Amino acid sequence: MGRRRGMYQGDRRRKEDARKTKQEAKRQRKLERKESGTSGPEMDAIPDPLAPVAGPTGYVWFSPSKNRTLATQSSAPPADGHDWVLVSEPPKEAIGGS
Repeated sequence: MGRRRGMYQGDRRRKEDARKTKQEAKRQRKLERKESGTSGPEMDAIPDPLAPVAGPTGYVWFSPSKNRTLATQSSAPPADGHDWVLVSEPPKEAIGGS
């Protein structure tokens, strides 16, 4: 079986040189991060899944006919004549109750 057509020795050398250059650049970045103590973009901090998530601070209404939501500070539905349905209300401690 002969050599693959279209793949010349010069192409192989060029590809190998490009691979070595990328590897060297990767080693340099890794070394710089290690020396400076910073992390790269692939090492960002992971958010704590147990941390409290900020919930709604007002009343959230949904209109099926308009297919949209609206947040208000009062418990009265918006007065624009659509079929608003209350989706969520603020937590009890945000309203002042216990």
